[in-house]
Amino acid sequence: MSADRAVLAAMVREEWRLHSRLFGGRRFAAFPVFVALVGGLTAWALGTAGTGTATVVAGAHVLVALFGLQTGTVGLVGRDAMRGLLGETTLVVFSAHTLPLRQRRLLGLFLLKDVGYYAVLLLLPLAAAFAPLLPLARLPLLWLTLAWTFTLGLCATVAVVALATRDRPGKVVAALGAGAVVAAALAGLPVVAATPYALFVAPGFTSAVAAALPPLCLLCVAAFAYDPEHEPPARTADNAYRAWQRRVPAWDDPVFVKTMLDVSHSAGGYWKVLLSAGILVAVSAFLVSLAESVVGLGVLPGVAFGSVLGLTAFTTYNWLTQFDDPTTYATLPVDTAAVFDAKRRAFAVLGLPTGVAWYAVAALWQGATPLDFLAGLALCVGLQAYLFGLTVALAGLQPNEFLFDTVLFAAFTFGVAVPLVPVLVVGFVAAPLSTPLAGALVVAGLVLAGVGHVLYGRAVPRWRERARE
Repeated sequence: MSADRAVLAAMVREEWRLHSRLFGGRRFAAFPVFVALVGGLTAWALGTAGTGTATVVAGAHVLVALFGLQTGTVGLVGRDAMRGLLGETTLVVFSAHTLPLRQRRLLGLFLLKDVGYYAVLLLLPLAAAFAPLLPLARLPLLWLTLAWTFTLGLCATVAVVALATRDRPGKVVAALGAGAVVAAALAGLPVVAATPYALFVAPGFTSAVAAALPPLCLLCVAAFAYDPEHEPPARTADNAYRAWQRRVPAWDDPVFVKTMLDVSHSAGGYWKVLLSAGILVAVSAFLVSLAESVVGLGVLPGVAFGSVLGLTAFTTYNWLTQFDDPTTYATLPVDTAAVFDAKRRAFAVLGLPTGVAWYAVAALWQGATPLDFLAGLALCVGLQAYLFGLTVALAGLQPNEFLFDTVLFAAFTFGVAVPLVPVLVVGFVAAPLSTPLAGALVVAGLVLAGVGHVLYGRAVPRWRERARE
């Protein structure tokens, strides 16, 4: 037990040092305060607008579950992204390869560390943000169920990773399990009753046991399925450089080709770009159904989906820069402006079509009218161009680094909210869409694209000078 405590303490210190190294100690330490303030203002605004407290709490649980899924993915299978972000760094969770420590025990301590760390860093201020909507006596229970929900998402990822170590049979079992959950939800079975949210709604012994079973079952699956000796098969790739040059002959740009090959050869390949956009589609569908139930009016699906899917620009830019270290280019005869131009071209080839394709699927699925579809398409493209320019202006080639930098993240949040919130309000309350309003939304999309172009144009010289310095 003393060894476990020592390893757990080392993992917590490691987590803090990684974040403070990336984002600066004081700026990172202020992040929980920022979460509490922004969350409190959001909760107050939603309550003032007439949104039911239960609806807001349910939305918070959904977002925390998605965050748990993403955290487990980054921590356990995103080592290539971690290496691109931090350099050659050996994390404690991978130390079983060099030290006499059991991998299963390390993974268990890793889960415990993540739950405790993010329960304090993120979920505690998030629970405190509900003070305007909930009695103070309910906030500890909310914190507990949010942490429990995060644990559920984390355990789901770990179980999938463990099954993946059994190669194809394990992957089939994981797919069948996920399909069974989705089918049960579509069939109207009480899937939510076995989640921590049900414990918050109806506290009691029965709901607590029901909420405890899914993460425990997932942990058992992970413990029995995980193969500590599993080594991923060696990956080989043909020389695709010339093939990419032939695909885009107008751009004789080696850095652009390198960027596309980096994404292709990384874990998940181009599929991870599609998947990240698909998650936003799911969030958009949840927001649309939520708004319809709260507002009681028909939501404009084209405007709503187009607005939210504009956020794919940030995730796509992350994938395009995850293996880039700005200092690397300092040793090559490559100008900094040429690097950013290559990223913009890669974004135009990979990011914009992905967002537009998902938008078309979602808008047609929701039955958008022609005017609504056109307005949403303009917003989807315009917001993507705007957020690309905004991200380059704030983060340069290292967008991951400002996620927990309180100052930069606050600036990014403000920059996203200024155009996104008004457009979402229009999409949620302006149905049916009139021709003048549709024209105004199309113009807004064009203006946002222009603003993004200006932000990009002004940011590149600044980053070039910083690189020279």
